[in-house]
Amino acid sequence: MSTRAKKVTFGALILLVVGALYAFFMTFTHIGIPCVFNLITGLKCPGCGVSRMCLALIRLDFKAAFRANAAIFCLLPMMAVTAGRLIYVYIKYGRRCDKAAQISIYCMIVILVVFGVMRNIL
Repeated sequence: MSTRAKKVTFGALILLVVGALYAFFMTFTHIGIPCVFNLITGLKCPGCGVSRMCLALIRLDFKAAFRANAAIFCLLPMMAVTAGRLIYVYIKYGRRCDKAAQISIYCMIVILVVFGVMRNIL
């Protein structure tokens, strides 16, 4: 296994462990990380509800996951493909990003900004 592949594997394991610990903590205490944007402005940011969405996905409750954050729920396949592309390009070529991943990321940012504005208007 190459050094870059080891780095990606180690990072993925750390992310998985931290995510599992957070999910366990939230499940039993019902205390989550508050949204600073929401605390300051009273508005919902595009990421509000992601913790509830992830917990619902762990329970395979897709309806609740969609209600928690519809935009990110719908973007999950695109995020997974983009993450896979970024990992592939990094391991294979040692580059951090390529044009296809950049375009995908910009599209997701635009979608999330529009969603963030619309969820506070409606």
